[in-house]
Amino acid sequence: MKRLLEICCADAESVDAAIKGGADRIELCTALGEGGMTPSKGLIDYACSQKSIPVNILIRPRPGDFVYNGREAQIMIDDIDYAGKAGASGVVIGALQPDGSIDYDLSRRLIDKAKSLGLTVTFHRAFDLCNDPYDGLAAVIKLGCDRLLTSGQSADAMHGAEVIAGLVRAAEGNLIILAGAGVSPSNAAELIERTGVTELHASAKTTVGSAMLYRNNNATMGRPDSDEYSRTVTSPDIVAQLSNIIHTRP
Repeated sequence: MKRLLEICCADAESVDAAIKGGADRIELCTALGEGGMTPSKGLIDYACSQKSIPVNILIRPRPGDFVYNGREAQIMIDDIDYAGKAGASGVVIGALQPDGSIDYDLSRRLIDKAKSLGLTVTFHRAFDLCNDPYDGLAAVIKLGCDRLLTSGQSADAMHGAEVIAGLVRAAEGNLIILAGAGVSPSNAAELIERTGVTELHASAKTTVGSAMLYRNNNATMGRPDSDEYSRTVTSPDIVAQLSNIIHTRP
């Protein structure tokens, strides 16, 4: 049974770290603190130019909910088009109706565009906000997605392990269940054992300090409590630990 490790990367340094640490695939995004959004064209070009491992591009035009209007739908179509032309392996999409069901029509448009470019499709954690996980799974399978990223509709994958295991059984091999949210070297083996998943999704983050010598602590660029002099990036050491657990477990 082949297992895969997907690392979520939001900058070029993290892309390099994921490759160095032994990741099998990258999910490329930006704004991890907002749940992830579509990365810039420059970052897409950089990640795809490495050609070391497959790169899947998150297609999400804004933070917040997953109910999209016509303008946002067209932006997502255009972003999928760019991802395909840039050399990505796949895209990561998702959309919901106001009642919490999968937005089948919009998802169909996004998937058809991706498939026309030869891209694989992951349905992202919008699924974790849908009103019924098993109805949602049936819709995602019917749409023809290759995999489903989920925390089991919980704050993290460990708390959602029972639901994830149920989804693995219900999927019956029709798509891959990719477990994500809060995955770390301390729980990866248990998560695999409890759920039966063959793919894990993690950010493998660590905090690094700023190179700035001069610091103005009176100004912030985001929230009033934000720290402009530290940031999180993917750690190659944490990626390596996860890779070892996933690839050596019997």
